[in-house]
Parts: sequence; structure tokens; C-alpha cells
Amino acid sequence: MSKAIIKLTYKQVIDSSAKTDFERNILSASYREFLLKSQAYNPGNVLKTFSEMKNNDGRANSLHYKLSFVIGYFIETLKNKIPLLTDTLGNSINFEVPQMELIESDITDIKAHKVAINYITGELLLLNTIGEYLVLSANKGETTFTIKMQDHLAISSYQPVGSNVLNKQNALAA
Repeated sequence: MSKAIIKLTYKQVIDSSAKTDFERNILSASYREFLLKSQAYNPGNVLKTFSEMKNNDGRANSLHYKLSFVIGYFIETLKNKIPLLTDTLGNSINFEVPQMELIESDITDIKAHKVAINYITGELLLLNTIGEYLVLSANKGETTFTIKMQDHLAISSYQPVGSNVLNKQNALAA
């Protein structure tokens, strides 16, 4: 197997079944912000759902971005650790970039409100795969760990290490 520089993305879906304080805070804050910000794409409150708003006015897609501001404080409390995702030894996996996604909502029912946070790691060196496990190196080769591929986890960036990226590989492994 050839080495590659990758990024992982873990998607945490949050809806009315939220169990932790973090999830409930994200749900509540993003729903209140949705009610406020969606008014611009719903004159007269004739549309009820986010899907209807997007179909009626493509600019409603900006709600993904607009809702991200209100959850920033809660994301900061994670201290760049992806919730619900650990390596095979139970150690937290760090993320560099969180991305908010509004999946669906309804101005009349918070139970229909569903969001996701996509946690994107920094660059990792993929050393090997063993079945459904990835052997990865981080922190310029200081840390090697194994993680199991699972639901909601994806390789979102993949660059084979070859002559074109040899310098980048050396930088990661140094």
C-alpha cells in the first residue's frame, strides 16, 4: 500500500434526540437563530421548512453559514477534540475545522430541526490499512495511531505520496 496524505471528516448529526448538554445547546441555539435568520427567505411566513425556503430562494443556502456563528462558543468548549470519535486506544482525535450544516428545520416545530457538524482534521499521513483500520501518523510523525472506519467518518481529502508531493511527505514525517 502506498502512503497518502489525508484528511478525515467526522459528521455529528444533532436532532431532537440530543442526549448531551453540548448537543442540546447546539440544537436550541441553532433553532433560535434559524427562526431569526430564515425570515429573510420567508416573506409573510408562508413557507414552513428549510427545504421549502431553499426551493423558493436559493439564497437560503446561506443559512448553513449564518447559523455557524451562534454555535461558535459551544464548538470552542470542545478544545478541538471530535466528540464521539476516538482511536483504538480511546484517545481523542483532533479537528482543525468545524463546518455547520443545516439538514432540515421547520419554523413551527423544533422537533423537525436537524443539523450536523462536520469536524475536519488536519493533514494526516496514512501509513497503512489493516482491514477496516487506518494506521495514521500526525504531528510531524510524533504520533502514530489507529482508527477504525465507521459510520459518519470519511476520508475527505486524499493525496498519494509520490514524487510530486515528496516534500510535503517529508514535512509531515519530519
